[in-house]
Amino acid sequence: MSTLADIKIFCGSSHPELANLICKRLGVPLGRSSVTKNDAGELMVRMYESVREHDVYIINTSCVTYDQDGRPVSPNTSLMELLIMINACKTASARRVTAVIPHFFYARQDKKDKSRAPISARLIANMLETAGCDHVITMDLHASQIQGFFNVPVDNLYSEPAALQYMREMLDINRVVIVSPDAGGAKRATSIADQLGVDFALFHKERKKANEVSRMVLVGDAKDKIAVLIDDMADTCGTLDLAAERLKESGADRVFALVTHGILSKPALERISKSSLEMLVVTNTLPQAANKEKCAKIEEIDVSHILAETIRRSHYGESVSVLFSQVPYDTVQPYRRGADTPTHSPPRSATSSPSHPSLSGAVLDKRLGVLSGSEKDHAATVPSPLRQVSSGQDA
Repeated sequence: MSTLADIKIFCGSSHPELANLICKRLGVPLGRSSVTKNDAGELMVRMYESVREHDVYIINTSCVTYDQDGRPVSPNTSLMELLIMINACKTASARRVTAVIPHFFYARQDKKDKSRAPISARLIANMLETAGCDHVITMDLHASQIQGFFNVPVDNLYSEPAALQYMREMLDINRVVIVSPDAGGAKRATSIADQLGVDFALFHKERKKANEVSRMVLVGDAKDKIAVLIDDMADTCGTLDLAAERLKESGADRVFALVTHGILSKPALERISKSSLEMLVVTNTLPQAANKEKCAKIEEIDVSHILAETIRRSHYGESVSVLFSQVPYDTVQPYRRGADTPTHSPPRSATSSPSHPSLSGAVLDKRLGVLSGSEKDHAATVPSPLRQVSSGQDA
């Protein structure tokens, strides 16, 4: 019988904080590995644990990181780390290797929009498969068609349930209007507006060039309302800055922005600080600790429990589609600022076994790490409870 002991989780250098949170949720240790550079500047990967016949998950995300001397490291380095680690595990006889890429590499280069332009996202898909990747887990792809670039299964998760939870807890829903910063994000924004039962508006925007918006026109009403801008990523934040200004000019009382991937490249932090945005809410698919120190307007939503539950379900061959509309369980969230989680959905211990009628209360209070062999196998194979976000009640 397959158990959580058959899972091996490793991570590259891009986001070890998220990897540790995922392991904590699952109750399994983070695998021991190292990534160094030799004198020629080549990456040297070492896996210090056996992966033979194990289900291996390797976590690395697309972002700029910083070395020990504070120098920026390109996302290309994270990509090469991931490819080499996948290949190392595959050649070491791993049963299956899954790449967990919260923010997909080159996701915005998904089509040929100019003469001789590359479709880099498809190239990344080919590279992952060639390295030996059997499965990909990612979140909020910039374009859904990227899934079609692969010949292996791709689970594209959504941060929408976590965003809905945030808005229900932190905002007065009766006064909210959901706003899409462009026509391309209208489908995402209308889905959230429909689930909340609130109004929807969007901006028509014109660009002079990439990452530079020249004009934005609001279509819809935001007067005396709490406007919430919804997008999949925030890079230089020029669009969000201008949209927030237009919303304030249109009479919006408060303006928030919720995005999945907070890339926040220069000059994003300065723009956010000076903008009309009251808060920019991002998930932790990318490291945000340094950004939060520099800008008080940045808030964070933890999605590690969604990724952890996807890994657990994938390992046991269970469906993950339920996670598209529900959070797997409530957990401590950074935006609550140390406050207890809502009384209607108490947090589940990150490493405790899910509830099951055949297990005694004493056993359920134990952590998986100290259960006996038979108890551990039984508890580890039980599906975790799911909380229905749309109703705000336990499922």
